Amino acid sequence: MTTRREAREIALQALYQLDVTGDADAQAGMALFWRHLQAGKDEDSFARELVDGVRGNRERIDALIAESAEHWRLPRLSRVDLSLLRLATYELMERNEIPASVTIDEAIEIARRFGSEDSPSFVNGVLDHIAGVLGVKEKRGEPG
Repeated sequence: MTTRREAREIALQALYQLDVTGDADAQAGMALFWRHLQAGKDEDSFARELVDGVRGNRERIDALIAESAEHWRLPRLSRVDLSLLRLATYELMERNEIPASVTIDEAIEIARRFGSEDSPSFVNGVLDHIAGVLGVKEKRGEPG
């Protein structure tokens, strides 16, 4: 597993915890989460960037997800899928040096590990649409 994959999985767990506990305990909960994290410096740094980025851009991220998840309202999505979509959407928005196909492939693999049987295809469809909306989707045959 790559260090970025580990960081994404850590970020997923942190975002899931924030979603479950709510914003009231967010500061204390995140401090405890980061304190008990057993990750290397690179993983920790990237995971924190993803979590902070999602928290800082959540309104825009959620709007993109809601627009792209046809016939699904955000409260109906599983918390794992929603947290994963949020972190990957942030990455698509802000990490231009990471090809969209890499971000989407990583999210699909993480969905296989943490989500339901239907999560990988759902995550793929939503993120593919978001990449198109953001204009970061690679053209077929283009190196990525």
